[in-house]
Amino acid sequence: MSSTNTNGNATATAAAQLVQRARQVAEAAKPVAAQVKPLAAQVKPLASEARQAASRGVYRARVWAAPQVERSGRVFQDTVAPKVADALQASAQKLDPGQPPHRSWRKGAAVISILLAAAATAVAAMARKRKAQSAASVDAEETAPAADEASASADGTASADGQVTDPARTS
Repeated sequence: MSSTNTNGNATATAAAQLVQRARQVAEAAKPVAAQVKPLAAQVKPLASEARQAASRGVYRARVWAAPQVERSGRVFQDTVAPKVADALQASAQKLDPGQPPHRSWRKGAAVISILLAAAATAVAAMARKRKAQSAASVDAEETAPAADEASASADGTASADGQVTDPARTS
């Protein structure tokens, strides 16, 4: 604990010495400040004039620069800007991937499938019609001799094998 008290006393002593030194410097600066005051009074109007001259110079520079900048802007807009705009448009066209590829093969496959189904239906319908016609012609051939016999027997005439059939009549 004694070391802490020693450190605390050392700090207080150092602070007191700093305060004393600052007071000495302030006392020494008072005569210098008294000598500088008349010089500051002489420099103050010169500084004010320099500030006003700089302000006028800045104003003149702005008056001159404004039309120059405006003219440059027009030239830039008329000459460089169209070139930049054209370059940007050309770049955009190069970057554009265009329209996505068409999926027309799917439509084509669907159309072909429909046409094949229609053709198969037509072929099946024609086959049915031929089968019906051939069955009708076979039936017609089989029924034609029987019909001839029936008509011949009704009349009492001979049949195809030469036999005469006369139906018995009852009256």
